[in-house]
Amino acid sequence: MAASRRAGGSCDAGAGAGAGAGAEPPGSGERKEPARPGDLRSVLVTSVLSLEPLDLDLFRGRHYWVPVTRRLFGGQIVGQALVAAAQAVSEDVHVHSLHCYFVRAGDPTVPVLYQVERTRTGKSFSVRSVKAIQHGKPILICQASFQQTQESPVQHQFTMPTVPPPEELLTHEEVIQKYLQDPSLAEKYKLGLNKILAQEVPIEIKPVNLPKILCQRTQEPKQMFWVRAQGYIGECDMKLHCCVAAYISDYAFLGTALLPHRQHPVKFMVSLDHSMWFHAPFRADHWMLYECESPWAGGCRGLVQGRLWRRDGVLAVTCAQEGAIRVKQCLSESKL
Repeated sequence: MAASRRAGGSCDAGAGAGAGAGAEPPGSGERKEPARPGDLRSVLVTSVLSLEPLDLDLFRGRHYWVPVTRRLFGGQIVGQALVAAAQAVSEDVHVHSLHCYFVRAGDPTVPVLYQVERTRTGKSFSVRSVKAIQHGKPILICQASFQQTQESPVQHQFTMPTVPPPEELLTHEEVIQKYLQDPSLAEKYKLGLNKILAQEVPIEIKPVNLPKILCQRTQEPKQMFWVRAQGYIGECDMKLHCCVAAYISDYAFLGTALLPHRQHPVKFMVSLDHSMWFHAPFRADHWMLYECESPWAGGCRGLVQGRLWRRDGVLAVTCAQEGAIRVKQCLSESKL
């Protein structure tokens, strides 16, 4: 990452602007995407990740989208926690990793308080700890590490999968509309799909393969989709783009572990922890390929891993998450 410079407030997100306030625009070497006509400022910047400062290292965050589970969306809490942590570091460092534990379910009816502890400030690395608090108790504990830019000849990465570009694929909403046009679709599935369409998720998604929404057959625990923030964020400090990526990374992630087990109705599914490693500059409002896989599930838990690729083949972010998964076991009736 190049030397820091002022972004002229172009990515102001309330307290989130301090999670920015000026580094070199991300995405060097990345394919330039044309501006989308009529693009509005991303709600992820203007609302979702905008925190209200209450005191030194103390912030309040509110909610935007709440899933059908009626619990707070984990990606929102992680993203807001990273915004708070970024307020407590200098402008010339960049987040390289974060590790979070979800310790209680979030209550969507009240705001979240974010309390930052300046754990360590070193010459190369600085660590900030954040507690997300509701009703006087932590709902998430997050540690984020920031690094001064350092060059090294030790460099390598995996190769990005070869997939169709996003321009050739249907959006998530278009895929659902396609299923709804099927006259043989049962009414209960229509209701469920229309509920999904009614949700105002501030993310654009284009599945690489058409999801088998109504299929109960075993599938490989892998999925890929193009993803980006809705609206315009622009060239600004990488910290803000990392906060947006933290929000995006939790969407549909844990569901990868359920793909081989769709014959079992889900009773309960919740994230237990979430980790991210940031490797290269990127624009969260540009299309990135999210490659997700689940190498293991068992003991009412599932592990998922993900990689966010820039369009030019650069590995930008690596993610990992474990979640609790409880299902209704389908007992087969004996024919004897």
